[in-house]
Order: sequence, then C-alpha cells, then structure tokens
Amino acid sequence: MKNILVVDDELEVLEATKKILLKNQYAVMTASGGKQAVALAKANRPDLILLDIMMPDMDGRDVLVELKKDPVTMDIPIIFVTARDEQFQRDYGLGLGAHEYISKPCDAVFLLSQVAGILNKSR
Repeated sequence: MKNILVVDDELEVLEATKKILLKNQYAVMTASGGKQAVALAKANRPDLILLDIMMPDMDGRDVLVELKKDPVTMDIPIIFVTARDEQFQRDYGLGLGAHEYISKPCDAVFLLSQVAGILNKSR
C-alpha cells in the first residue's frame, strides 16, 4: 500500500483529501504545517507528498526546497495542491522540483489520476 503525506493548514481540505485517498486504498499521514511536514517526511519517507503552498509556519515552497536538500527525502515526488493558479506560480513550483501543480478546489477523479500517475512513474 502506497503511503501519502497530505499537508494543508485548512482542516476541511486536509480531511476531504484524506477521505478521498483512504477510500482508494492509500495509507495517509497528515500535517497541518510545513515544519510538521518536513519532520514527518524525514521520519516516515512517504511515497508521495500532496503539499499546500500557502501555510503560516513554513511556506510549501520552502518545504519542498528543504526536502530536496536532504538525501533521505530528495526523491519523494511532490504535488503542489494550492489555491494559487497563476501560471508564473505553477512554473516556479515546477522549477523548484515539484512533479505536478494542482489547483484547489480539485475534483476527486482528477486528483486520484494525478496521484496514480506520479506513483506509477516513481516505481
């Protein structure tokens, strides 16, 4: 079973995403902030991270950079899931090393297809 870390400071989004993933046979860990996400990723090395960008304690871009610097976490695929839909934000996030960039609110079917696609590529 693939393990996914979902990171979002909005509890409703966190719980909705977790529910979708659990229903589709993924193991799920959650973090409500960037610092917690970095610690969980380093300790548990998930197969994929769904990462919000705008968070109060540590920006999602900073989380990505931190994880890419560490040999333990550098190969974990990351999908940004964010309300920021500007093209320059997308390009910047992908340039930092994110594997995909999904706008919120996202359709469950689309989210699952992106998750499956990334997980299948990283085998």
